[in-house]
Amino acid sequence: MSSTFGRNIRISVFGQSHSAAIGVTVDGLPAGRRIDLERLRAFMRRRAPGGSPLATARKEADEIEFLSGLAGDELCGAPLCAVIRNTDVRPGDYSGFSDTPRPGHADFTAAVKYSGHSDFSGGGHFSGRLTAPLCAAGGVILQLLEESGVYIGAHVLSIAGARDKSFDPVKLGREALASLTSGPLTLVDPGAAAEMEARIAAARARGDSVGGVIECAAVGLPAGLGDPMFDGIENLISSAVFAIPAVKGIEFGCGFGCAEMTGSECNDPFVIENGQVRTATNNHGGILGGITSGMPLIFRAAIKPTPSIALEQRTVSLSGLNETTISIRGRHDPCIVPRAVPCIEAAAAIALYDALLSAR
Repeated sequence: MSSTFGRNIRISVFGQSHSAAIGVTVDGLPAGRRIDLERLRAFMRRRAPGGSPLATARKEADEIEFLSGLAGDELCGAPLCAVIRNTDVRPGDYSGFSDTPRPGHADFTAAVKYSGHSDFSGGGHFSGRLTAPLCAAGGVILQLLEESGVYIGAHVLSIAGARDKSFDPVKLGREALASLTSGPLTLVDPGAAAEMEARIAAARARGDSVGGVIECAAVGLPAGLGDPMFDGIENLISSAVFAIPAVKGIEFGCGFGCAEMTGSECNDPFVIENGQVRTATNNHGGILGGITSGMPLIFRAAIKPTPSIALEQRTVSLSGLNETTISIRGRHDPCIVPRAVPCIEAAAAIALYDALLSAR
C-alpha cells in the first residue's frame, strides 16, 4: 500500500508519467461540502508543465476529470476519484534507460526491485508527474481546511543560493499568505525573482540544473493536534512531503540551526496574548513534542536539482556490467522548485487535515 496515505481519509495515487492517465482516489471526505472547481483549476495550473519559460516544454493541461465523489460541485460522500489524462507523451525519449540507468533517477533501484519490469518512460510511477494527482487531492483539502480557519501557503525561499525573504515566524497570518506573489515564482519579495530567474537560465544554457528550498506555513491551527510518538505532526507532514520525488530534506522551525544554539537561545518563552498562551519566539516552528502549539507552523523542504540534464554523465550497462556514459534527451525542467511549491502545500494540507480529523 505504498501509494496510499492517511488514516481518517485514505488517499491513493495511481498512474505513470507516460501512461494513458494518472489519478487519485480520496475516501472519507465529508458529504455536502461545496468545492470551488475554478479555484481548484487555478491551483492545478501552478504545478502544470509548459506554462513558464522556466519549466519543461512538455505541455499538459492537467484538467481534472472527476469520475465519482461529486454531485454537481458538492462532495456526495462516495470516494472521490479524479483522473488526469496524459496528452503530450513521448515514451521513445526514454528508450535504453532500462539498461543504462540515469544518475539521480530511480531507474537502477526500480530495476532491482521490480526485476526489470518497471516503466522507465519519464520515470514511470517515480516521476514528478505523479504530483499532479497529489495536487488534485490537496487542492480539494485546502478548501476544506479553510472552512475550519486553517490556511496554508508556501514560497520559494531560495534557488541556487539566490534568496527570498523568510516568513515572519511569530506574526505570520492569513493576510501574508494571501499576499504571496503569483506567476512562475511564488515569493514574499517580488524583487527576488530576477536573480533566481537568472540562475535558472544560466543552468539551462549550460545543459545543467539547479535546486533550492521551499518554505511552507500553516496558520490558524489549534493547539493540541498530533499524536506522539509515530503520529506526531512532524512525522505526518514529513511522510506526505517525501512523496514528492525531488524532496531530499525537511526541517521544522529553526531546524538544523538549533544545533548551533544554546538551550536559552533555542527555547521559546511562553507569554499571554489576548488571553491565549503564545510564545515570544517560534524556533519550535509551531510544534512541541509532535503536537501543535497554536503558533504558525513553519517548515522548509530541500528540493534537489532536476536529475535529467543534457550534460554527459557516467553510468553503467546493466547487461554488460561495464561503465559507459549517457546524455539525456527529452523535455525537462532546469529547476523543479517553482512548480513544486503547490505540491508542498498539497502534501501539508493532506497531512494536517488527517490530523485535524483525528482530533475531532
